[in-house]
Amino acid sequence: MARSSEIAEAGSFVRVNVGRESVLLVRKAAGEIRALINLCRHRGAQLCLEEKGNFGGSIRCPYHGWTFSLDGHLTAAPFMRDLPPETKERHLFTAGVTEWLGYVWVNLDPDAAPLADQVGPLIRERFGDDDVPGNYGCNELKVAKEVVYEVPANWKILYENFCECYHCPTMHPEICQILPSWRTGYGTVSGPEGPQKRGSALADGATGFSLSGKAAAARLPGVPEDDARTFHGILLWPNVHLMFIPDHVMCMRFDPVGPDRTKVVTQWLFHPEAMEDPDFSPDDAVALVDVTAREDFEACVRVQNSAGSQYFEEFHTPHESLIITFREWVLGQLNPSEDKVLAI
Repeated sequence: MARSSEIAEAGSFVRVNVGRESVLLVRKAAGEIRALINLCRHRGAQLCLEEKGNFGGSIRCPYHGWTFSLDGHLTAAPFMRDLPPETKERHLFTAGVTEWLGYVWVNLDPDAAPLADQVGPLIRERFGDDDVPGNYGCNELKVAKEVVYEVPANWKILYENFCECYHCPTMHPEICQILPSWRTGYGTVSGPEGPQKRGSALADGATGFSLSGKAAAARLPGVPEDDARTFHGILLWPNVHLMFIPDHVMCMRFDPVGPDRTKVVTQWLFHPEAMEDPDFSPDDAVALVDVTAREDFEACVRVQNSAGSQYFEEFHTPHESLIITFREWVLGQLNPSEDKVLAI
């Protein structure tokens, strides 16, 4: 994932990792974004090591000079006339890509179902007929703060932690102070059994999702009055957690680095007009999530440390039903012949 605004100009690119694959997200002259596997079709050298920049009108491999269009088509190579005829078909591999909520979403399968078809059932299950994500104007928002955590735990352990709030009363007094309904052990991402399926109300006297309970900015223009004091959260499998708060939006992404290491990228998005205010600061909002995330990560490392034990087993309460569904989904991806389906 990347913000669309990072690659707004023709030829601009960002390099991202999707699992083990390095992918270049490139903006074409016509405005379309392409996701190109960062690997030359000659000898496999990485085409680009920079995190972001602008290719201009073409992508050139620094090893042997093979040149590709922004579409990924091979357009030139040294001594092309002397090369085998099939050389001209050695185009770059591509991945599926789409823009939504101001982000560029990547799927390594270029023939995967459209993102809207994949997330649509999740959104309808979580929010009913309400277009909650659309109300927050995510395309216009800017990243006010990004924090990257390196956690020595498997990404699934981390993600399962965010599938339940049974641990919230025990571990997260700060967040339960702002969202008192979470003291029940259910949060907005706890599954259909949870009473907060439609969202969680801020505590009396609180105006924002922050350590002090104060809002960092005015309510986003599209947020209706009914959601003026509501926190919404949704998990988009396999590795994204979105949070919709009256004055901002948060995105938390879990990127596997190894079997026991995960990079967690967390972004706080605010309206650009709010960010222009000289008194604006996201720090209070960041502080609440930061202290909560560090508490979560410590618990996840404890689970990771025990995962290799011969005595390791788990027991799940009704509060944690979404973990079971998530595991069924993972198994369905690993063994598609078993025809497991996503059902929340």
